[in-house]
Formats: sequence, C-alpha cells, structure tokens
Amino acid sequence: MMSPQLAKEATLSAWFREVIKNEPDSALRSLREDAFSFFEANGFPTPQTEDWKYTNVAPLAAIDWTVDSSSIAIGQDVPLDVVGQFRTARNGFTALNLAFANIAILRIAKDTVINEPVEFSFAAGEDRAIFPHIVVIAESGSEATIVESYDSQTKSFTNSAVQIIVEDNASLTHYRVQRESDEAFHYGVTEASMGRDSRYDLTSINLGSAISRHDIDAKFTAEGGEAWVDGLYMLGGSQHSDTHSVIDHTVPNCTSHQNYKGVLDGKSRGVFNGKVFVRENAHGTDAQQQNKNLLLSNDARVDTKPQLEIFNDDVKCAHGATVGQLEEEELFYLLTRGLPESLARNLLTYGFAEEIINKIGITAIKAELDATVLNRLGTSI
Repeated sequence: MMSPQLAKEATLSAWFREVIKNEPDSALRSLREDAFSFFEANGFPTPQTEDWKYTNVAPLAAIDWTVDSSSIAIGQDVPLDVVGQFRTARNGFTALNLAFANIAILRIAKDTVINEPVEFSFAAGEDRAIFPHIVVIAESGSEATIVESYDSQTKSFTNSAVQIIVEDNASLTHYRVQRESDEAFHYGVTEASMGRDSRYDLTSINLGSAISRHDIDAKFTAEGGEAWVDGLYMLGGSQHSDTHSVIDHTVPNCTSHQNYKGVLDGKSRGVFNGKVFVRENAHGTDAQQQNKNLLLSNDARVDTKPQLEIFNDDVKCAHGATVGQLEEEELFYLLTRGLPESLARNLLTYGFAEEIINKIGITAIKAELDATVLNRLGTSI
C-alpha cells in the first residue's frame, strides 16, 4: 500500500504535469524536470537527515495542497545561467520550488542607485501552495534595498527561494519578514554570492507559521566583501522555527557579522544552526557569529549550534550562543520604579528583540513590526 507521503507526492506529480506542459522555454523546462525528478526520488526531508533532525515536516507533507499554478509566470526572460546555479538538490523543498517556480527577476543596472525599496510580497490562499523564486542581480557599483514579505493568513504552504548576486562594489540591503498565520507552513532559502568590495546586509524577521524554516547560504567570491546576516524569531504557542545558515569565506580579507536572537514563549521551539567556513586561502578573514535566546516559559525550548570551521591561521573569528530568561536585576530595577510586573517583563523582552528590529531602515515596516511584537507581548506604546 502506498504511504501517505508517497500519495501526496503522487498528487504533486499530477500538478507538475499540468505546469510543465505549458513551459515553452526548453532549457527552463529541463531544469524544472530535473528538479522534480530529484523530489520524486527523495521526497520531503525527514528527521532521519542530520540537518532536519529537530524539524519534522510530516504534518506539512500529509496535506493535499492545491498548487497555485495561476501564479506561475511562463515565458519570462529568465537568466538560466543564474537559475541553473540554484542548489536544487539541497533538499526536497528546493527541488519542489524550482519545479513549480514562479520566477521574478530584478536586475539593478551598473552604477545605479535605487532610492526607493523594491518590494516582493506573497500570500497563499487556504490550502494552497505557492512557489515564489526571486532572482536579484546587483550589477557592479549599484545600490538598492529589497523587501521580501510573506503574509499568508490561513492554512497554506509557502515554499520560496531567493538568489542574490552582489557584484563588485555593489551594495544590497535585504529585509525578509515572515508573519504568516499560525496555521501556515513556510520554507524559504536564500542564496547570496558577493563580489569584490561588495556589501550585503540581510535582516530576517520570523514571527509566524506553525512550522517554518529558513536556509541561508552566503558566499564571498572575491576579496573585500562584507556581509551582515542577522535575524529574529519570536515564537509562541506550539510554533516551530528553524534557521540554518552557512557563511562561506572562500577568499581573503572579507568580513561577516551574524547576530540572531530568539524569543520563545508557550511550548514553542526554536532551532539555530549557523556554520561559518574559513577556507585555506581565506587569510585576513573577520567572522563574528552569535545566537542569543530568551525563554519566557518553562515549556519553550531552543536548540542552538553555532559552528566555526577554520582552515587558516591568519584570521579573527568568534562565535557564541546563550539561552536564558529575563535578568532578575533588570526586572527588580523596573519594579522599584513602580512599573507593574507584566509591563516590566514585556518592556525587557521588547528591549531584547529591539536590536534586530531597529535594523529595519524603512519607517513604515519598522513601526508595523514594533506594533506586532508589542501586541504579541500584550503591551502598547
């Protein structure tokens, strides 16, 4: 008898046959077919795989999703040289993304500065699955800000991918905000490569979804690059959020900063696995990584594993992780100033998260996130 997961994969096969017959680009069609073949051979990842041992996606795999094929754009001028580099075989989700990818392209011309942020917003309908795939190419000397947001407000499945190329002397600021329904499922992957003297600044805010995961790969391809890979996950109830990141120093004299914070309440669970590679040739590397977690209940749990793998002596690297509760001395100080205990706790919690939210350089989005976080804490300003 066919297992439930295989039955769902058979349903996805039927959807794929409908999508692929309308794909006119033979090269893209081939990429999609190869990706779906990988998914058929491997299925959704399971906790038996080391990278997924803390995140069980069986509830997601058990649902008969309706693929939102109406949103899949066909016949675009897709840069196949870039899309072909996407790591389809990373796992079943990435394979499924490219198979059904609704591809959007943003090319920022050489030496061009875009002053207004470029926004990409996605929301899936009830029981629908969407597969956005964004390609951003910041050509040499360019500068821009992009905002990637996910706002599904029902039981749905978002499977997204973003490929980013920051060419020589270019600068790209990237905000990623996931605030989907607590009934939603979310998987996203970000792959970024950075050229000579480039700058890439990612801030990821993760507030929603029943089960969510974000995989991040950032790779330096020439000297002088600088990257920030920061984020906040704020969870409650039975939410589960998983962040896996790899920052790869393959060349000399590049700098990376990573600061992830987690606030967990109820019976929520967070996972952080951050790995920094410093390759043999990458002398002069400066890599700093930290993950701090604040547990607001006895039932919340976090598994954190920052890792450094260094193959060069001439480097400056550090990493660390903390898991704790509110500082009693700080709480006592506020109570002695006459604040009610619940308000004092909420203000301290907001203060913990504020460092990451303050990185959002767009006033309207920052204000909205402030309100969302304070509302979740039962506090207003």
